[in-house]
Amino acid sequence: MSFKELGLRAELLRAAEELGFENPMPIQEKSIPVLLAGDRDFVGLAQTGTGKTGAFGLPLIQQMDDSRTSPQGIVICPTRELCLQITSDLKQFARHMKNVEIAAVYGGASISNQIREIRKGARIIVATPGRLIDLTERRALSLSDISYAVLDEADEMLNMGFQEDIDRILAQMPEKRRIWLFSATMPEGVAAIARNYLSDPVEISMGHKNRGAENITHNCYVMHEKNRYGCLKRILDFTPDIFGLVFCRTRKETQDTAEALMKDGYQAEALHGDLSQTQRDYVMRKFRQGTVRILVATDVAARGIDVEDITHVIHYKLPDEAEIYTHRSGRTARAGKSGYSVVLINSKEMRRVRELERRGKFRFEFCKIPGGREICGKQLCSMADRIVRTEVNDGEMESHLTEVYDVLDQFDKEELIRRFVSAEFDRLFDYYRHAGDINIHVRPGKAAESGYTENKSERRRLKGRKTERFFINVGRLDKINEGAIIRLICSNSGIRSGKIGKIDLNREFSFFEVEKSAAGIVQKTVNRAKLDGRTVEIRQIAEKKNASKGTAHRSSRKRT
Repeated sequence: MSFKELGLRAELLRAAEELGFENPMPIQEKSIPVLLAGDRDFVGLAQTGTGKTGAFGLPLIQQMDDSRTSPQGIVICPTRELCLQITSDLKQFARHMKNVEIAAVYGGASISNQIREIRKGARIIVATPGRLIDLTERRALSLSDISYAVLDEADEMLNMGFQEDIDRILAQMPEKRRIWLFSATMPEGVAAIARNYLSDPVEISMGHKNRGAENITHNCYVMHEKNRYGCLKRILDFTPDIFGLVFCRTRKETQDTAEALMKDGYQAEALHGDLSQTQRDYVMRKFRQGTVRILVATDVAARGIDVEDITHVIHYKLPDEAEIYTHRSGRTARAGKSGYSVVLINSKEMRRVRELERRGKFRFEFCKIPGGREICGKQLCSMADRIVRTEVNDGEMESHLTEVYDVLDQFDKEELIRRFVSAEFDRLFDYYRHAGDINIHVRPGKAAESGYTENKSERRRLKGRKTERFFINVGRLDKINEGAIIRLICSNSGIRSGKIGKIDLNREFSFFEVEKSAAGIVQKTVNRAKLDGRTVEIRQIAEKKNASKGTAHRSSRKRT
């Protein structure tokens, strides 16, 4: 289905096309026709990052009445960051619509400026609950003429203690208003709002209630409590291109962890409630720009964060509620992409992991904490890949290269590479030179009881079976993980995942193995298939015979 088939006005279709929207996402496809009808209350359950803003924003803009000058639509959301993000998106959608002005109202900013913006003729107001109540109490805004009210991230608002505020806001609206409620999960508080304020709503659920996105791989690492920070560092070092969120439980733990990472040379910052709004804006700006690669945050501070391309969400400490885990994990794998949700636990927290699995209806992959040798190898390969991809600016450097050549001419290529690597990685090598194994190894007899199992990638070795190796032109830069490649192969070829062997993810390409008996169907059906909207290409890697012949000894070495 295309956007043209949903019943949207030409102006909105034009904006969607300019924004690069080709086909509606599932929540948009199911929601927009219902909301355009405008005669029913609505409950939409879908994870963050699945296109909910477009699902309610496009029909809300179309429902605005040009003959009325007072506000007609209200979007209520939990945080300032989400308020600004929704406002920006709605303005993009309405870029070709006349007289559809959109205003953002939230705490921490000048209320007088926001009042002036409302009085200029805002048709849609995006608001946080506290500031919205403040405006009504000052009589700067009346809710008596509101036709449509959207509650976005309703479960988050209840988690943040906005139950009474929402009740007060909805009670001020006319009886005939329509309420569109969007939420990632359906706890009792959200269900109560639906019962108390919505009349015979249409309910659309993408997936299962209280279940996380299916394109997230859930990994778990088990270690002694004293090794928690060391485990975090090993995961970060083993993932050189990580762009991630690290969740802590308290403000102090968040600040201490961020400071320790910065001291150890990581591009990290903290985000928590003790920061001023200016400081929070500064940190978020650096994170969105990619200057900060690791954002260490509390749950409250991170609510409303809408940043694309986050590869990993790391739960440094587990949350108390399964719903909070779902929201944390939803910060990755947005807009149909894949991502990782990583949990660090000690052996006493295994029951909590099992409870998360039961509530979320997914399974954790219990992984081995990487060792020093593995980490150093991964870092070296990443560095070599960056060098290969580096564009050389000959013009700027030409005048200096002659002197550099003279200095380095005394070394052959192999010696030069060794010295270059040593200069870059001596600190890393020294740190991991004597690094021991910090995994908690569970006895085989208790593995099922504790939930600790070997990593799936280790089990998919297809030992004793003949295999064929394939190249695929996607890698970590495409925000994919092993699970995404497995789903691609199985869904297109029809083979079982047990026929898939080792998967090696690289920066811009990857390799995978399949049973030899399945190689033909995989080559035929997976090549030119779609993965996250991208056409992939695969090719079989022929086994090189006598690959080392003639290369074991070299008669001479070239100078670089």
